[in-house]
Amino acid sequence: MITGIQATDPIAGAAQATGGQAMGKDAFMKLLVNQIRNQDPMAPTDNQQFIAQLAQFSSLEQMQTMNENIVGLAVLQQNNALLEQLTSSSALIGQQVTWADATTGVERSGVVSSVKIVDGLAVLRVGAEDVPLATVVQVDEPAPPPANDANDGATTNTNSNTDTNDTNDNDAADGGTNGEG
Repeated sequence: MITGIQATDPIAGAAQATGGQAMGKDAFMKLLVNQIRNQDPMAPTDNQQFIAQLAQFSSLEQMQTMNENIVGLAVLQQNNALLEQLTSSSALIGQQVTWADATTGVERSGVVSSVKIVDGLAVLRVGAEDVPLATVVQVDEPAPPPANDANDGATTNTNSNTDTNDTNDNDAADGGTNGEG
């Protein structure tokens, strides 16, 4: 402690009121007000000292504002990282992935059906399982679908001239009237 300053002195008391932590702007302002209030009237605080203290106060406010902005930026970057992770992972929907099972270490594979964020990490839905993106070791094109059966309701057109020939045949069958008449 500086000689001549006691813990009971209003200036030193204000500085110690923070419990040994860095002074905030409220404690700094209290300290400044107490200093002005309790100054020696025969030797008042020099204007340059007062201006220097006000400059320190202004600097403190600017640093606090900058700190708040940096915290806001960090939160924004974290949100952007989550969004980027979700966007990148969504490109895997419909793709065949191979991953290492976290408990057994055995590689398994399946087709990704959806993606979600869980605790800040991308998780792929493969079959009935949730697979962390970090465990994926390979991404492949999905397996081609099985060939269409005649009984599955799917149809294929093998003759591109069928529609044209059918129209002409119908016109000849009805006497060539083409619906006129």
